[in-house]
Amino acid sequence: MPEGHTTHRLAQQHQRCYGGSPVAVSSPQGRFAAAAAVLDGRVLQDAHAHGKHLFHVYQPDLVVHIHLGLYGAFTEATLPVAPPRGQVRMRLVGSTHWTDLRGPAACELLTEYEVEALRARLGPDPLRRDADPDRAWARISRSRAPLATLLMDQSVLAGVGNVYRAELLFRHQLDPWRPGAQLRADQWAALWSDLVELMGDGVRRGRIDTVRPEHDPVRIGRAPRQDRHGGEVYVYRRAGAPCLVCGTTVVTARHGGRNLYWCPRCQQRECQQRPVL
Repeated sequence: MPEGHTTHRLAQQHQRCYGGSPVAVSSPQGRFAAAAAVLDGRVLQDAHAHGKHLFHVYQPDLVVHIHLGLYGAFTEATLPVAPPRGQVRMRLVGSTHWTDLRGPAACELLTEYEVEALRARLGPDPLRRDADPDRAWARISRSRAPLATLLMDQSVLAGVGNVYRAELLFRHQLDPWRPGAQLRADQWAALWSDLVELMGDGVRRGRIDTVRPEHDPVRIGRAPRQDRHGGEVYVYRRAGAPCLVCGTTVVTARHGGRNLYWCPRCQQRECQQRPVL
């Protein structure tokens, strides 16, 4: 499932390609046809994201809400427009570009009130200027749930997915099973600051890179990572491989229906007082 940096990157791209101009909206598949007919020819005023949710604003009470889910994806191209291929839920055509949306978990027309109600259920997004990290800390600091659970709970923290979760916990040498209530305020401040930087870098690069310069493959003479997710990471999808810091074998376990990855040495509970990597 795409993480928050992907939806913010899409929002920037859609704003750049379609914002401020009339857009032709259609639904070749038909499942979004009624809403598309209402929007067709209107000006796309704004595109923005909150966590994994993307919003196209045409008027205050005409907002398209998109959640890509596990299978959703946009394909982008310049004009001329090609015939639809596959199940295209929504097609946008602007003056220079066009894009098709396929397989989203959600593609629906909402009012401004409904959008605000949806966003109120989400935690703060590290990529938004209006984010309040204290809201997330209030939930985490009194929870007995593991940090691995809390970081993926979109009502606690919006936009963090499986990759950022594993990498953030590793970078701060935190045991994934540690209860949120055992986290110190200064540790949370460091986690939030790191998320803002890492996810912002993800928006700029279009991939997730979490490895510090001293562990870069070129610098230490190892082969670059070969993975469809791209990016250089410490533990994500590296189960069975040696930790890039201590050499211990990276382990994995199912947690909340997803694979969790960590280094059992770098992220021991008794090592929590060690400096951040």
